[in-house]
This record gives sequence, structure tokens and C-alpha cells, in this order.
Amino acid sequence: MTAFDVLIVGGGHAGAQVAINLRQQGFGGNLAIVSSEPELPYERPPLTKEYLSREKPFERLLIRPAEFWEERDISMLTNRRVLTVDAEAHRVALASGETIGYGKLVWAAGGTPRTLACPGADLDGVHVMRSKADADQLMAALSDTLEVVVIGGGYIGLETAAVLNTLGHKVTVVEALPRVLARVAGESLSRFYEAEHRARGVDIRLNAAVAAIEGSGRANGVRIESGEVIPAQMVVVGIGIVPEVGPLLAAGAEGDNGVDVDAHCRTTLPDIYAIGDCAAHISDFAEGKRIRLESVQNATDQAMTAAKTIVGAPQPYRALPWFWSNQYDLRLQTAGLSTGHDDTVIRGDPASRTFSVVYLKNGRMIALDCVNAMKDYVQGRRLIADGAAPEPAKLADTSIALKELAG
Repeated sequence: MTAFDVLIVGGGHAGAQVAINLRQQGFGGNLAIVSSEPELPYERPPLTKEYLSREKPFERLLIRPAEFWEERDISMLTNRRVLTVDAEAHRVALASGETIGYGKLVWAAGGTPRTLACPGADLDGVHVMRSKADADQLMAALSDTLEVVVIGGGYIGLETAAVLNTLGHKVTVVEALPRVLARVAGESLSRFYEAEHRARGVDIRLNAAVAAIEGSGRANGVRIESGEVIPAQMVVVGIGIVPEVGPLLAAGAEGDNGVDVDAHCRTTLPDIYAIGDCAAHISDFAEGKRIRLESVQNATDQAMTAAKTIVGAPQPYRALPWFWSNQYDLRLQTAGLSTGHDDTVIRGDPASRTFSVVYLKNGRMIALDCVNAMKDYVQGRRLIADGAAPEPAKLADTSIALKELAG
């Protein structure tokens, strides 16, 4: 049986970064990454942006070139899927029949796209967007596609809609909730993005739950609960992910929506860590609640936390969450978590397409959405981290820089 001092499950951003960090921290033991995909670790966010629009070739998405991993003696076990974890024996079993032992296990398996439960969900022409293979399959089908229905008005759905619209396809976004970005932003930002997409010809349908995907063998439309069928030769489903934690929970780890970790990214199983999209941690920026964050920031920062703990220099995870989204010529940068806010302040004029939305709770600044407003984003992060409580009138005054409101 092959064995490694540290075995990392998952070849995404989290898995790659923990391997990089371990070597940077001076870890000299045997190290391997097990990935279910055939590619070397790559960045996922550009899949719905620069890669789908063909602005970037795949090689530019690689987190590091092939020689980087070889030079640092990091074994890449690609096209392999972990089926079970034996926490007591410190080994994992793969779908190939292989068994791999470990001293420490870092679970960075991310998640799989959530699928529709309605009739027709398995028809040809229904796509998800999570991996390079997903993006390649979607891109290969575009030449035969005029009309696209994107199901889901979150970041993935809107980014995909923006690119496909720019490429000349007729795009309809179907969202079951009353507004897009409902789970991650306030109403003012939602309405801004709805208007921007509609101004470019994207049909945004709100309060529109999907009843079925129509077609015989291949999708040709989406039927919503009102009974209307929206024609489509392609359907893209972007309704979130299911965290890939089944083997850990089956092995006895605590968790529900993801696998629970402590401040050092340790699960409740001995010598097993979890990081990235699949790890549920207690966050100071969510009022001490346990949350799961799907972001490059979270993957990168938790990778550093796990690596430092493994090499014996533990530092608890306390990073400020941040996110970004590119749609058309709009760059959205978000800091903090707006969930539970009780007030908002708009800085700037949304009509100018350069503005920020500040989220407050009990007078404290808890989050910030910045559209083409880099200075607000950079300066506002410090205010959120410090728990600042600026006067709303001063927040709204764009002649006052946010850094002047500290303290």
C-alpha cells in the first residue's frame, strides 16, 4: 500500500494551496494530491468568465505549471476518486481499487453541482458549470445554440448569462426567488444587476420556479410553474453545489452542510483536516455561527491555516471573507457578509455604474458591495474588520474617503 505523510484530497484551489504552503513552511515529508479531474490544479472562477468567453486559454488558468509540482516533489494522483476513509487505520480507498495510507489527511474536495429534481433534468443539452470538462462541453455545444436558459440568478448564473449574451446568444435567466443575488446581496444591488442584464437583452424571469425541462432525448425548452415554456437549445443549471463530504461523514466526522472544522481546520476525526468550499467553520463575521464559504479567499486562507497547524505553528482562522464577480464591464468586489443587515447606505450613483452599497447592523459596518469602486473596497475592508460604526450620512458622502471614517 502506498502511503504519504500528508495526503490531500481535492485538486482545486484549496488543495493546491495547502500543498504549496506546506513546502513553503519547510515541510519535508512525502506529499500527494488526489484529484478526480485529469488536469493539474487550476482556477475555477475564470471558467464562467475569461475561459468561457475564450479570452484566456486553459494554460493561463493553471495555478502552477507542471514543473512546479515536480520540482517540489508533490505527487499528482489525477483521475482518482476517493470512495471511503478509514480514520482509525489512516487510509483511503479509491474507486480504482487502490488504497493509500496517510499520516495527515487534508480534505479539500469542494463540491458537486446541485442538479434539478424536475422531469427532464437528465436530458442532453442540460449543462452545469463547475469544472473544465463542464465548460468544454458547454462551449462545444454553442455552435448549434441560439437560445439559452440559465437556471439560477446567483453569481455563476449571471456570469454565464453575461458571457453567452455577449457571444450573441438569446439568454433567459430563470430565478425562483423574487430577485437575483438574493442570498448574497441586498435589494439595491440585485435591482442594479437585473437592469444591467435587461438593458443588454437578457430576459430575467423572477419568481419563476422550474417545473420541467421539455424535450425528447434533448432539451428544447424550460417549463416554468406558470405553464409557459421558454424555448432553449441549451439549459445551464447554476443553483449551487452540494459539498463533497460523504466519505468523511460516513467515517464518523461531524457535519451537515459540509464537514465541521475548528479554528485550525481540524475535523472531529484524528489527523483529518478540511478546507475550502466543503468546510463549515465558526465565523466572527457571521455572529459566531457556523458557515460554509465558497470563495478563493476562503480556500487560500484555510489552506494556510491547515498548513501551519500541520507543521506545528498553529494560527487560528480569522480571515475577513471577500468575493468578486465580473459581468460585462462591471467588476463587483464584496467584503464581509451582509446576511442579517438592518440598514444599507448607497455611496455614489448606481446610474453612473460606479458605486458602493454599505451594509450595517446595529450601526456597525458588516459588509460592502463595490461596483467599479476599487478605492471603496480597499478602504472599506479595514472598517469591516475593525467593527467600525461610521455615521450613515458620512458613509453616503463620496467626498469623504472611507479611510477617513476609521476609528
